[in-house]
Amino acid sequence: MHSARAARLRTTAALIPVVAIVAGATACGGSGSGSSGPATVGIAMPTKVSQRWIADGNSLVKQFQAKGYKTDLKYADNSADTQADQIRTMINNGDKLLIIASIDGSGLGDVLVNARQKGIKVISYDRLLLASNDVDYYATFDNFKVGELQADAIVQKLGLKDGSTTGPYTIELFAGSPDDNNTQYFFNGAMKVLQPYIDKKQLVIGSGQKRITQVATLRWDVTYAAQRLALILKENYANQHLDAVLAPYDGISRSLIQTLKNDGYGTAAKPLPVVTGQDAEVDSVKSIIKGEQTETVYKDTRKLAKVTFEMGNALLSGKKPPVNDTKTYDNGNKIVPAYLLQPVSVEKSNYKKELIDSGYIKASDLK
Repeated sequence: MHSARAARLRTTAALIPVVAIVAGATACGGSGSGSSGPATVGIAMPTKVSQRWIADGNSLVKQFQAKGYKTDLKYADNSADTQADQIRTMINNGDKLLIIASIDGSGLGDVLVNARQKGIKVISYDRLLLASNDVDYYATFDNFKVGELQADAIVQKLGLKDGSTTGPYTIELFAGSPDDNNTQYFFNGAMKVLQPYIDKKQLVIGSGQKRITQVATLRWDVTYAAQRLALILKENYANQHLDAVLAPYDGISRSLIQTLKNDGYGTAAKPLPVVTGQDAEVDSVKSIIKGEQTETVYKDTRKLAKVTFEMGNALLSGKKPPVNDTKTYDNGNKIVPAYLLQPVSVEKSNYKKELIDSGYIKASDLK
C-alpha cells in the first residue's frame, strides 16, 4: 500500500512541470495578450457631436482589432467627469493600454496615476494630457501649423499676402476651448501670421477682443460662439462690414456663418466674410462648395489612427514606439515624446484632390 501511494506521488510530481509549461504557453499567446487572451485597448473619445471624433474612434478600433486586440471605445458627451469615470472603468476592467482624447486636459491626473500604478501605458490622442508625469506618448497633427494655414487663407483671400490690396479689413477672432491644449497652438499659429497685418492696421479687430482669454470658446460650444458673434455684430458692425472671421473648427464655422446670414450677410450687397475652419467635416465641405465657408484644415484621421496604432502596438509588444518630436510638447510636468502629422488647407479649388481622390470623403456624400 505504501509503494502504490509513492508511485502516485511520483506520477503527480512528474506532471507538474508539464502543466506549468502549458500554462506558460497559454499566457504568452496572441498579440499583446495576457493570461485571459488578447489585450484590451481602452479608447476614450470626447464627443460624437463632431464627425471627426466618430471617424477617429472607428479608425482606431479597426486598426487594433485587425491586429487581434480587443477594444473598448467610449464617448463622453463632452463631460469631463463622465470621461474620467469611463477611464476608471477601463482601468478596473484590466485594459492594458489607454488612448485618450481628453475633454479637460488637466483633469485626469489622479486617474493617470492609477493607470501607471497598474502598469497601463497611456497615449495622449490629438489633445495633450496636461500636468501629469503619467503620459507616455502623444500622437497628433502639427497644431501650430493648423493655425498658420487658417490665417494664411485669410490674408490670401483678402489680397494682403501678395500685396494686391492693403486694406484695412475688419476681422474677428474665435479660438477653441481653454481646457484643450491644442487651442493655444491653433491660436498662436494663426496670430503669428495675422499679427504683422494687425500691427500695420491692415487688419482691424472691430470688437477689440484679441487675447485668447477673450476669444476662447469653452468646450467648443457652437451656440456660445454664435451668441458671441451676434453680440459683436450688434455692438461693432452696424455701420461697417465684417471682412474675415478666424474660426477654429467646422462646427463653429457653420454656426458663425448662420449668425452672419441672420444679420443680412450672404448677398451681393453684403457678402459673407472669409471664414476659416478645421476638420473637413462633410457639411463644411458642402458649405465651401456653395461658396459660404472659405476654408477648412484637413487632418487625415486615418493616418493619425495608424500612427497611434503603431505606438500602441509597440508599447504592448515591448518595443519602442515611433516618434518625430521630442522637444515641443511640454505638458507642465514633462516633455511628452510625440509623432506629428502634417495638416492640409482645403478650399474650393482643391477639395476634390485632397478629400475625394484620397478616399477620405465619398463624392456621393457631398450631393
